[in-house]
Amino acid sequence: MATSDIAVQNQGAAQASGTKKVVNDLSIQVATVNGSGSQSANSVLLRTIFKMGVPVSGKNLFPSNIAGLPTWYTIRASKDGYVARKKEIDFLIAMNPETAREDVLSLAPGAAVLYDEPLKLNELRSDLTFYAAPYDKLVAAVCPEAKLRKLVKNMIYVGVAAQLLGLDVQMAEQALRKQFKKKQKAADLNMAAVKAGYEYAAASLPKADPFYIQPSNQTQGKIIIDGNAAAALGCMFAGVTVVTWYPITPSSSLVEQLIDYLKQFRIGPDGKASFAVVQAEDELAAVGMVLGAGWAGARSMTSTSGPGISLMSEFAGFGYYAEIPGVIFDIQRVGPSTGLPTRTSQGDILSVATLSHGDTKQMMLFPSSVHECFTLAMDAFNLAEQFQTPVFVMSDLDLGMNNWMSEPFKYPEAPMNRGKVLSKQELDKLGSFARYKDVDGDGVGYRTLPGTEHPAAAYFTRGSGHNERAQYSERPDDYQNNLDRLNRKFETARSVAPKPVKEVDLAAEVGIIAFGSSHWAIVESLDQMRKECSLAADYLRLRAYPFHHEVREFITRHERVYVVEQNRDGQMLSLLKLDLPPAEVSKLRSVRHYNGLPIDGRSVSDEIISQEGK
Repeated sequence: MATSDIAVQNQGAAQASGTKKVVNDLSIQVATVNGSGSQSANSVLLRTIFKMGVPVSGKNLFPSNIAGLPTWYTIRASKDGYVARKKEIDFLIAMNPETAREDVLSLAPGAAVLYDEPLKLNELRSDLTFYAAPYDKLVAAVCPEAKLRKLVKNMIYVGVAAQLLGLDVQMAEQALRKQFKKKQKAADLNMAAVKAGYEYAAASLPKADPFYIQPSNQTQGKIIIDGNAAAALGCMFAGVTVVTWYPITPSSSLVEQLIDYLKQFRIGPDGKASFAVVQAEDELAAVGMVLGAGWAGARSMTSTSGPGISLMSEFAGFGYYAEIPGVIFDIQRVGPSTGLPTRTSQGDILSVATLSHGDTKQMMLFPSSVHECFTLAMDAFNLAEQFQTPVFVMSDLDLGMNNWMSEPFKYPEAPMNRGKVLSKQELDKLGSFARYKDVDGDGVGYRTLPGTEHPAAAYFTRGSGHNERAQYSERPDDYQNNLDRLNRKFETARSVAPKPVKEVDLAAEVGIIAFGSSHWAIVESLDQMRKECSLAADYLRLRAYPFHHEVREFITRHERVYVVEQNRDGQMLSLLKLDLPPAEVSKLRSVRHYNGLPIDGRSVSDEIISQEGK
């Protein structure tokens, strides 16, 4: 399987077919075997380019099996700061014999290929630049232990690529030693392999392709982090105290990282932890524990993906109707059913929006960057308690598990918003309270926490019919009043949840709406459309559901609005249609990407240009 599209590449790789140097604008793909230890080598390449000051992103395409199947890692360096996936592969490092032929045949003319000498890939085509390296011979000279050579061999291609692309070896060593941290012996061995590859390339491989990395200053002060780690930090700073989970790709690393952070920062001088982490028997149990802890006053959360979301349906409805706070991270992957567990998607939007049965509206947040994974995690806990409801943070595999460049995160200064929680003193003044009564007209009732020293503080909560005082009721008026109040609460949230961002506002005829990790493809697509066919478009990025009033206003003032998303059925488009008056629905157009690979700017541009008839 090749991860690129030659038909599209032939449009975009013309720059590589000549002799003009291409500096700090290329896509490197490393094709290896899952379980071969290439992750460390790929990370060293990525971080070396980053340390040289060039904007960079890394995307890992790996199989759902444990080991032995093909895996691809793509590093994009862009002087223009583009970090979305690029369809064109400019420099291929072919390390997997099973996919090498297909990988090479998928390249556009002018690309470069670094390969293991016995593969003889240079016989396949005459319009590419080929570099052969005797990896086994080179690694044997630096690694006496034969059983380690399979792993160390990867660092040979780091050294060869570093010499061919012009990477700074000192930067590579810094990146490598950071990768191995305190493992001095392993770091020394791997660095010897890097140097062996570098020296071989310098002596035996004359530069014949146009691709170069040169020092820049565009990454100064920035960090590299994945979205799951950023979300874990956000949860910790949000004050999470109860974490329940069941492992599932691609969400597991969020809780794994969070556990590490909590152990580091949430254990007191007395050795006691101020948190609880429980691995449940399944996702249904995990979310049930979240709601139990939320009812008791804890800030609680779980993390899952599509199959886990399906199992959580009944408890999600309970949390909505009984009005219990909790945070659920959905790191979306491809479905239906098991689908493609290690591919990315935005395919859970509709299912989460109405998760449960009956009339249910769930709140969702849509981070588009690792920075927003951090900030929206904190917002999610505040919103969950403010509106006494489950809040779903809709990330995805691309954002959650891949490496992204970001500005450093700021230490949060705003206090936590615990919502309408009555204290003993407030209860004394009131004398009593009705749990589900709309006192303020915003649909949000007041609650008490178990353990508050007041007789009125103890109350039942139930997922069956109830009246304002949380008493069991099947009266039609009680049920309808409850549903109307819940809808009123949802309407209140429109103005409180994170507002959409007007990324581009030129008063153009055409508008684009997108969300989540699709944002970075839109950024690049806007430039492509403007340069290629003078097509200007405004761009609104969604950050929450329910939709803020500005979303409708954006649609109203444009003649055509393209909704870009990563699923087959246009799920966000469907939600928007439900939210709009009939006269506005006809303005909406759909741009969908659903092959499991992260969305790229070229695909977006081509589809919009086609629909515009340009």
